Amino acid sequence: MENHQHWKLPFFTFWIAQAVSLFGSGLASFALVWWMTESTGSATVLATASLAALLPGVLIGPLAGALVDRLNRKWVMIISDAASALLALLLVVLFWTKGIQLWHIYAINIVRAVAGVFQFPAVQSSTSQMVPKEQLARVAGMNQALQGLNMIATPPLGALALSLLPIHAILGIEVVTAIAAIYLLFVIHIPQTLIRSAAAASAAATVWQDLREGFSFIRRWPALLSVMGIASLINLVLLPAFSLVPILVTQHLHGNAEQLAWMNAAYGLGFIGGGVLLGVWGGFKRRILTSLLGLAGLSVGSFVIGFSPEGSIGIALAGMALVGVMNPLTNGPFFAILQAVVPPEMQGRVFTALMSVSMGISPIGLAMAGPLADRFGVPLWYVLGAIICILMVAWIGLNPALLHLEDQQHHLAGAGKPAAE
Repeated sequence: MENHQHWKLPFFTFWIAQAVSLFGSGLASFALVWWMTESTGSATVLATASLAALLPGVLIGPLAGALVDRLNRKWVMIISDAASALLALLLVVLFWTKGIQLWHIYAINIVRAVAGVFQFPAVQSSTSQMVPKEQLARVAGMNQALQGLNMIATPPLGALALSLLPIHAILGIEVVTAIAAIYLLFVIHIPQTLIRSAAAASAAATVWQDLREGFSFIRRWPALLSVMGIASLINLVLLPAFSLVPILVTQHLHGNAEQLAWMNAAYGLGFIGGGVLLGVWGGFKRRILTSLLGLAGLSVGSFVIGFSPEGSIGIALAGMALVGVMNPLTNGPFFAILQAVVPPEMQGRVFTALMSVSMGISPIGLAMAGPLADRFGVPLWYVLGAIICILMVAWIGLNPALLHLEDQQHHLAGAGKPAAE
């Protein structure tokens, strides 16, 4: 690595650029979500906005990483931040002139999500090029802390900003932070390791070939196929449920932007707490039991939110914090199990296939959640999510192949070879 002894200044300049951009985007997202909630009171509107932001990742996410490896990553990030700045500026003008329409927000969410799909792998691969290998774990911890801090800080700051400023001024903050991030990216050197020998078409072919090999491997391992189904069912109900928190706050809990900020901050604090708990405790010796505990906790938290009495913001906050705590306890050990039992040469392909299917099912849930929540109320969707989670706990507990998934490594030491061929 170039300038191995002098990596800190360029990297932390790069890190600050991402932190500044993340902060501005968080404030703008909170303001937009609240405006849609207050203006329409419709769960369908929020679900549609979430769907617009999710679809690009589902449709082009697997391809984006392969393409970023063939592009100049510094320029990918600059163009992504520039797109965010221009889109935020467009929203400023639309709100300022009172010409804003819902379809404007949907369309801008789609374009913004496309930029984000390319920016994320560019940031991750640039980090690995700028940071010495022995420091990557610390940097990963810093990134997790930054995301947690952003989850906690931007909602209350967004609520405060909404009480003091018009929405176009808050969106203007994102324009400023994006420009600052672009400037910082311009002034630092970001090493490039490009794959220039293959064209974009070759990249696409490689991605689809990897997906096919990943699916082939999963199909030949029934327990892993069940894992994919479980993850898909949970995403089908829980992701839409938590995209409808603003409607829950306004219509069921009779709250405002401040209470919405508390709900988001409670989840963020719980998430950090769950991560710290898992890091200190380490979980049960049999890791699947820790994931089952987390999944049961997700069910309890969702039940608490779904059955919270009307206007009882404190009870709903407790449920949201519990969901935040249980999220790392569910996902952390589960990914560790997969990393342990899936042969290393197959992990990238298997994880890509798992994520493509489990996240690809979410748009169906969002499409159903909006109209159903508008008709029967948002709390019902949390109760449905809680029921699905507890059923999945029972299914895993009664299925020996799933309960003893982490013991199957020695049976599959060579399983990746036929699938790769």
